[in-house]
Amino acid sequence: MSALTLCCLLRAVPGREAALQAYEDAVLALLPDHGGSVLQRAVGDGGDGQPHEVQILRFPDAAALDAYVADPRRARMADERDRVVARTEVFPVALRT
Repeated sequence: MSALTLCCLLRAVPGREAALQAYEDAVLALLPDHGGSVLQRAVGDGGDGQPHEVQILRFPDAAALDAYVADPRRARMADERDRVVARTEVFPVALRT
């Protein structure tokens, strides 16, 4: 098993930028329960189609990521996610120094 590092790009529904950040605060708080962590979280203004938030996340393996995605507490927040998140892109990355 090998660690997974993911980049997540989030775009808010217009006018719901603060709600997107609040949703992300809540859902990211679940990561440690699955061995995951936030390596970096950056917030922008979303201008010119750019993301409102960029996250670098780490999971110990694919099973931990799957468990996080399937977490029933996360599922209960799906309506809020749909209300505030216009678009999400997630892809694996390798960190370089």
